[in-house]
This record gives sequence, structure tokens and C-alpha cells, in this order.
Amino acid sequence: MTDTKLFVNAAEEKMNHAIDHLDEQLAHIRAGKANPRILDGIKVLYYGSLTPLTNVATVTTPDAKTILITPWEKSLIKEIERAIMNSEVGITPENNGEVIRLGIPPLTEERRRTLAKQSKHEAENAKISVRNARRDAIEQLKKGIKDGIPEDVEKDAEAEVQKIHDRFIKRVDDLYAAKEKEIMTV
Repeated sequence: MTDTKLFVNAAEEKMNHAIDHLDEQLAHIRAGKANPRILDGIKVLYYGSLTPLTNVATVTTPDAKTILITPWEKSLIKEIERAIMNSEVGITPENNGEVIRLGIPPLTEERRRTLAKQSKHEAENAKISVRNARRDAIEQLKKGIKDGIPEDVEKDAEAEVQKIHDRFIKRVDDLYAAKEKEIMTV
């Protein structure tokens, strides 16, 4: 009996990872509003090693159209500027000697559609991961019948995996719908 629970729990954990990954990917898609998470992938050369931007500066959003980066050491301003310019963020930093400002430009209609497509692609990838977790769990349950798990117990576990799958697919759809609304809102 506990064998089926192991398979169900493993599937649910994989589905949770898919949701977490989707949430992370959607956070990196710029939606016209200032979001410090778009800078998460930027690494700055700090004493000879590449260090995440958030480990060498404070990143805040004073308003909806500005990201403010306050380096912990003033000597890092040029390195932070260079890292932002070389990244895929696509925003030119403004430096006043103390802080770096990133003005978030309004998105064009075409760019909004492109970002919505990118969000949909990420959501589809998450759905595929959720479906793969369900498929793997069901395969393991079917193999379990050969190992002595009663068929009715296997069918119940399969139904439970399907319910979990449906719940996670709905969460993916909800995350995508929220991101699409955020992107398309002018």
C-alpha cells in the first residue's frame, strides 16, 4: 500500500518543481512594470569572480517605472553598468555616481504580443513537465501490479495522480493568465 503513496508523492513533487520553475521563468519576462527579478540572472565581476548582482547591491523599485540599484561599494558602479549593458535585459542604465537607475520603457503592442507568446511557451513547457510526471507515476503503478500491488489499489492511486495532475494544470493556466494580463495591461 505504501508503494503507491511513494509514486503519487514523487509525481506531486515533480509537478511542484514544474510550477516553481514556471514561476521563476515568468518572473524574468519583463511586463512593462519595474520588477527587480528581471535582474536575477545578471552577474557582476567582483574581486575576480562573477557574483550575482543582488549579492553586491541593493535592488529596489521606488515606482512602477524605475529600478534603483545601490551598490554596496561605489567602485562597483562601472562593473554593474557593464554587466547590465551586456545582459539581455535591454535597458540602458543611468549612473549618477551614487546609484544606477533603470527606466523601464513602455512596451509596444508588438513587444507585448511577443512576451505573451514567450509566456505561453513557458506555460506549455510546464504543462509538459506535469504530464510527464503523471505518465511516469502511472507507468510505475502499472509495473507495481506485477510486483503484487492489487489492481483496485493501483486504480485508486492512478485516479489520485490524475486529480493532482488536473490541479497542477489549473495552477499553470492561472499563472499564465495572470502573467498575460500583466503583460497586455497598458
